[in-house]
Amino acid sequence: MAHASDGRSMEFKLPDLGEGLTEAEIVRWLVEVGDVVAVDQPVVEVETAKAMVEVPCPYGGVVTARFGEEGTELPVGAPLVTVAVGATAADGPARASGTDAGSGPGADEAPAAGPPAAEKKPEGSGNVLVGYGTSEAPARRRRVRPERRVATGVSGRANGRVRDAGQTTGPAVRTAEPVDGPVPVISPLVRRLARQHDLDLRELAGSGPDGLILRADVEYALRAAAARGGRTADREAGTGGAPAGSVAPSPAAPSDGTRVPLKGVRGAVADKLSRSRREIPDATCWVDADATGLMRARTAMNASGGPKISLVALLARICTAALARFPELNSTVDAEAREIVRLDGVHLGFAAQTDRGLVVPVVRDAHARDAESLTAEFARLTEAARAGRLTPGELTGGTFTLNNYGVFGVDGSTPIINHPEAAMLGVGRIVPKPWVHEGELAVRQVVQLSLTFDHRVCDGGTAGGFLRYVADCVEQPAVLLRTL
Repeated sequence: MAHASDGRSMEFKLPDLGEGLTEAEIVRWLVEVGDVVAVDQPVVEVETAKAMVEVPCPYGGVVTARFGEEGTELPVGAPLVTVAVGATAADGPARASGTDAGSGPGADEAPAAGPPAAEKKPEGSGNVLVGYGTSEAPARRRRVRPERRVATGVSGRANGRVRDAGQTTGPAVRTAEPVDGPVPVISPLVRRLARQHDLDLRELAGSGPDGLILRADVEYALRAAAARGGRTADREAGTGGAPAGSVAPSPAAPSDGTRVPLKGVRGAVADKLSRSRREIPDATCWVDADATGLMRARTAMNASGGPKISLVALLARICTAALARFPELNSTVDAEAREIVRLDGVHLGFAAQTDRGLVVPVVRDAHARDAESLTAEFARLTEAARAGRLTPGELTGGTFTLNNYGVFGVDGSTPIINHPEAAMLGVGRIVPKPWVHEGELAVRQVVQLSLTFDHRVCDGGTAGGFLRYVADCVEQPAVLLRTL
């Protein structure tokens, strides 16, 4: 998604990062205006709803403009940087006399003609992200959107917000008077949100580059409209037949508290869990199991030399064996077709808590891996999750989830299914407890196992059979030998 704005200047736009993502937040700029960049050099680090991604620029030259500050949320297709292809570091800053996008003289001027026929065209990089290539894009004139300015004190909207008359915000502010031209919106999500709430986008001035209307602008306008409506209703209810000059006091807004936006990973988790609760009729069953045999088996494996085997890898191996016996739980529901889709392979997700929030990396083809391979893959994905390097492909496509919440020091839970999967196995902490073993009371290593499942894909008998088999393997790991 790069476009030529003149013979040498290339405008690189935020590409489609895959998995249906429509926007990303700028976390950190990796280049400054005036820097010389090479083909495929990362220029910005962005955070999507699924992962942190370094975005490489498919052109080499001098950076003449950056679009958006750190913390700004940009939709797919919005400009990221402008690169003077073939320019040197000496003439780079001269072409862009400021760090803000569009601040240079050349930003507001359309070229009189395209490049000469003999001029060498910029080469593509061959490094392709989802949705855009790096071959040369056709030259086009850059459209400049003039800003409307009014003197301070005039009421209007700016950045999607309503400004009261008389409020002083600076020498000039941008208004959002209705226009006849196209509405500056790129994201279909923004258009759908406005359409669902009968909001006229022409009345908003966006906070994005060149007045682009972002989802945050629409959401703020909707909240402001709701607040005005609520205050109007309160006044009408409070005044009743009071004289026109009297005004009922409106309830004071809470002065304390902090608003935290639901965006990025936290927003994606909220959306997915809410959808799971709305669509999936889930049920949970659980059982206590004596894990002493499993712990001893792991100790024996690790004492024999070779790579150490993790406990979660053994639990994953038990899960794949149980799913082979009860394939109903390795499925998904196609609600539109009213069909249950049983999946051939097991792509095992596991819950991982990180500084950025809860993520669920996916171990591909877990059913075909042994304990050593599972251990290595769990370690790799966990490290990538903590470092924020997971790709969207490593966070999607799971068919069953293993949730080891015992690491938090709790015994049990009723987890929410990771939509669109059909089941999740939860594992609590393993602690010494009194247990009747071979007819005598003894202290054993006990764990609570829970299974949350979609009741549409199976009945309680199937879910109970799955959980009982898992518990039997935990108590007597030799049971797994029948399937090896």
